[in-house]
Amino acid sequence: MRIEDYALIGDMHTAALVGRDGSVDWLCLPRFDSGACFAALLDGPRAGRWLLAPAGRQVCTGRRYHDDTLILETTWDSADGCVRVLDFMPPRGQAPDMIRIVEGVRGRVEMRTELMLRFDYGHVIPWVHHDGGQLAVVAGPDAAWLQGPAELCPDEEAHRTTATFTVCAGERVPSVLTWQSSWLPRPDPVDAIESLNSTELLWKQWLECCRYDGRYGEAVRRSLLTLKALTYAPTGGIVAAPTASLPEQLGGPRNWDYRYSWLRDATFTLQALMRAGYDAEATAWRDWLLRAVAGSPADLQIMYTLDGCRRIPEWTVDWLSGYERSQPVRIGNAACGQFQIDVYGEVLDCLELAREAGLAPDDDAWDLQRVLMDYLEGAWKKPDNGLWEMRGPRHDFVHSKILAWVAADRMISAVENHGRDGPVQRWRALRAEIHRDVCTRGYDPGRNTFTQYYGSKGLDAALLLIPRLGFLPLDDPRVAGTVEAVQRELVEDGFVLRYRPDVEDVDALPGTEGAFLACSFWLADALALLGRRQEARRLFERLLALRNDVGLLSEEYDVTRHRQVGNFPQAYSHVSVINTAAVLADDGDNRTRRARHHPGQSVAGPEGTGNSIRR
Repeated sequence: MRIEDYALIGDMHTAALVGRDGSVDWLCLPRFDSGACFAALLDGPRAGRWLLAPAGRQVCTGRRYHDDTLILETTWDSADGCVRVLDFMPPRGQAPDMIRIVEGVRGRVEMRTELMLRFDYGHVIPWVHHDGGQLAVVAGPDAAWLQGPAELCPDEEAHRTTATFTVCAGERVPSVLTWQSSWLPRPDPVDAIESLNSTELLWKQWLECCRYDGRYGEAVRRSLLTLKALTYAPTGGIVAAPTASLPEQLGGPRNWDYRYSWLRDATFTLQALMRAGYDAEATAWRDWLLRAVAGSPADLQIMYTLDGCRRIPEWTVDWLSGYERSQPVRIGNAACGQFQIDVYGEVLDCLELAREAGLAPDDDAWDLQRVLMDYLEGAWKKPDNGLWEMRGPRHDFVHSKILAWVAADRMISAVENHGRDGPVQRWRALRAEIHRDVCTRGYDPGRNTFTQYYGSKGLDAALLLIPRLGFLPLDDPRVAGTVEAVQRELVEDGFVLRYRPDVEDVDALPGTEGAFLACSFWLADALALLGRRQEARRLFERLLALRNDVGLLSEEYDVTRHRQVGNFPQAYSHVSVINTAAVLADDGDNRTRRARHHPGQSVAGPEGTGNSIRR
């Protein structure tokens, strides 16, 4: 399976990837960052999967999501007949359930199911037996039950369970897989058809709140549903992706675990949710953020687990061969221990955005912001690992310094516009100092562009965010020069690379990677803000065309192989769909994130602060 051959189902606690061949090749239970019980995605069937498809070598003839839901419909049409398989995970009750319903559409079709549960990322082969008419599986802390359509036959030698059955037109034949901690009683069985109806109602009712009604409604709705599916309901945290170690370069070593919540996603995610009308989800995300970052500001991490835990040790799964032999297979993420200045700016920007948008206030938030700002005042000059989590030496990354400027700017805004207290004169002086430092040391006048880090010859796609962040006005020639430099030096086949590892050995990793899709959306945003709206729209529509047949995007795109690469589906990519659709829907007068509060304010005052236009 190509990465784009998969579709997502989930219950807002975890998610599964279902292939076009009818095989569930990835599922972690009971939550996103638990060990996988189906890990064929990163190896093959022996690492665990659940196949349900017509017998023989038939290829599905079509698939889609049922209306605006997360219920997947896969259709097989042959000379013998036509069947449809409905895959979904109902709202979490006593335990997680995955339901698969075979519907007979025409004729008579023989179906085959094969269950290979392998806990701990394919490492643990469980004990399988029959229990009260169901197949029972247990190994250590994990237990599962499968209620199937026919007599399930365990094959002890192959360590798999198979069955065949026939479906005729008009029949509905369900299968239900339920997980539970092995020391707890077996959960009550769920009714598959009732669960189908309740799941459909859940997603349709949730999407009724969507405020977007522009020309890209289908893409925005699917991205919102994907973002909701990647939300961990108990805490409001959002995973970057439900997968681990899908490669950024096929066969290469750039394989990371993305089943955690990144602080830098905060502002973009909050923007997307609020723009679409989901203030409750935005508030839950903001509150998760506040809980996660509480503590010493010196200990601020770039990512946390879904419940806010800080320890995310990284290790390699040596028994898995990797997706298309991409090794090593990494679980956990050592980047959580990196020092990245930009996350302070992201957090403070996010909280000020929430304040401006009128989210219910949190009185403790300002005290936390003051503590973070006090730390940043003494730390912003330090070199860091940058937003791309470089595993090479630390540098003075320009984007990191700009986000330090953003932190000071948003704190000033909170005092000036929202009546908060603080040493605003000191923050104004700091804002001016950072601005001068970046414009002096991070700008290459010969090329009329900002650079990746001080003294670098390389570029960074994050520089496209300069006008969006308000660091410089839109009519500053350095903004247009930087956008043009990115287009000239970081674009391949119309799509944007994060940076070029071959220009300077900045990340200390071999190989290359695909075009980072979020960066390509940032280019569309920058073009639109600069008034090049037709060019922005063409790029946006090219990006939408990269989505797979059910509207999903991964992290990156391989422009040579014309394939999606990286973890899938990627929240950042779908957040970008929503935000860029909103930018293109603007009338052109509201061009920066804070303009609605201070339209026409002076762009450069005596401090040399840069753009103070509000969006």
